[in-house]
Amino acid sequence: MALAAEAKRVAAEFELTDDDVRKTVAEFVAEMDEGLAKDGGAMSQIPTYVTGVPNGTEKGLYLAVDLGGTNFRVCSIQLNGDTTFNLVQSKVPIPRELMVAETAKELFAFLAKQIETFLRAHHNDHFEKQLRRRQTVSTPEGYRDEHIFRLGFTFSFPVKQVGINRGNLIRWTKGFNIPDAVGKDVCQLLQTEIDLLKLPVKVAALVNDTVGTLMARSYTSPGKTSTLLGAIFGTGTNGAYVEKLSKITKPLHGDYDKTTGEMVVNTEWGSFDNRLKVLPNTEYDAQLDRDSVNPGIQMFEKRISGMFLGEILRIALVSMMKRPDVPLFRDENSSHNDYHSTTTINEASPLHTQWAVDSSILSIAEADNSVGLRALRQQIESLLGVSAASIEDALAVKEVAHAIAERAARLSGAAVAAIVIHTGRLNQGASSVPQPKSAAAIVEDLKNFHLAEAASATANKLADTAGIAVNEEEIVDIGVDGSLVEFYPGYEDYMRAAMRAVPEIGAAGERRIRIGIAKDGSGVGAALIALVAAKMEQSNDYVGDLRQRLESVGEASQEQVILEEK
Repeated sequence: MALAAEAKRVAAEFELTDDDVRKTVAEFVAEMDEGLAKDGGAMSQIPTYVTGVPNGTEKGLYLAVDLGGTNFRVCSIQLNGDTTFNLVQSKVPIPRELMVAETAKELFAFLAKQIETFLRAHHNDHFEKQLRRRQTVSTPEGYRDEHIFRLGFTFSFPVKQVGINRGNLIRWTKGFNIPDAVGKDVCQLLQTEIDLLKLPVKVAALVNDTVGTLMARSYTSPGKTSTLLGAIFGTGTNGAYVEKLSKITKPLHGDYDKTTGEMVVNTEWGSFDNRLKVLPNTEYDAQLDRDSVNPGIQMFEKRISGMFLGEILRIALVSMMKRPDVPLFRDENSSHNDYHSTTTINEASPLHTQWAVDSSILSIAEADNSVGLRALRQQIESLLGVSAASIEDALAVKEVAHAIAERAARLSGAAVAAIVIHTGRLNQGASSVPQPKSAAAIVEDLKNFHLAEAASATANKLADTAGIAVNEEEIVDIGVDGSLVEFYPGYEDYMRAAMRAVPEIGAAGERRIRIGIAKDGSGVGAALIALVAAKMEQSNDYVGDLRQRLESVGEASQEQVILEEK
């Protein structure tokens, strides 16, 4: 009983109420506005210079590379022009020593070498051919590198982007720490190493993984409406969305297409509320932050992303184990254990080591509803190094793990809600039917003995939940990627429950939000932005060539006038 009571007490510390969600959304919108007006705010709100999203008709063959965490992915993508694509890829782990290398060159030379290996394996014809240049007077391209791949570089770290293929690193996250690279143009760092290997590759676009997710979802989305937001809920978390150019009031330094009236903005929402004005902050969160490589920053990410959830669970379980009155992973004798054995914690147990508990155990704990929790108990042995864990131990782990993950999902839902509210997308084409009350509002009516109102609101809410089909034109499309949203059971449901708690969205608005997995976002999304960049190159080449021709005509006319005067 003592263990079950303690597990409930610890789990309750992670509760994020509907009121907490509403306060989080309000602060999120405020920090978004601040980031659009000036640099240096909590949320960077980085302009990406990408001024449109695809519609599924785009074609071409492009390269993409993805440095988003502990692996480096190289792929080639054939866009077929019918919302489909073909992808060939390879993936290699980043050696730990390169994540904390002395110089940027060490890491980027490794990345360029992987691109060379991929080209030799999958596109040797391009690799071996001599680059030829020819003048194509009849087309707007002007001079063209016929065999050069345009490459989209998905770089999932905060950068100050000053062009579609230019961006200076602001800081490292996700365990990387190479001070030498901070402040430098990451595209140029990669291009320099590519050129040293004489590869037929041009880094054409710098892509954040969330921007790639947005682009990929918009290319493959089944609906008529364009995608509003791309979001990552995996090793890390971030969001990129389509913003009105008129709302970006801070200076934009690079070239971009002004005709669309829109630009994709990379929020870098992992750093939302670093000051902890509204975010929950348990003793376990505080310890994780103190012991991290970047105390005081990425506070939102530290409560959501898979990189941190396992560590939060570890810290919470260790705190329970330290209490002498709480028998977690401890038996007096074998009669107290349904395995008829005594629980043993291995000396090398991940429970004793910072960052050693894999976040996958949270998904396993949520999914196991079997009698005796056999699957979870097996994973407690393999992932936590605890043998013969009792059913009471497993129930305690399950309760705490669930609370940590549900809080993460509700915070994720708050972020999505804030983007939807800020952009006003729900207001476009919305029906005039009043939205039903939230569950929290119905409970408040009951507390105040407004029974008739509560009964009516409950009936309306049930009718809305059963609901009629939403018109396709009213859909707000969201693309998501990452292990949490894809594999954690019920993650989207918890997100949606949080969105319904926000009055500006409610049950009716939440039903209009379509959330879809954007597979291969960092690959096909990067390829799509490389395509956009190639079109910009062609336009610039044409304008430059035309300017040169006009200048030549002007100079010739001036010489003619001088000759005539003589």
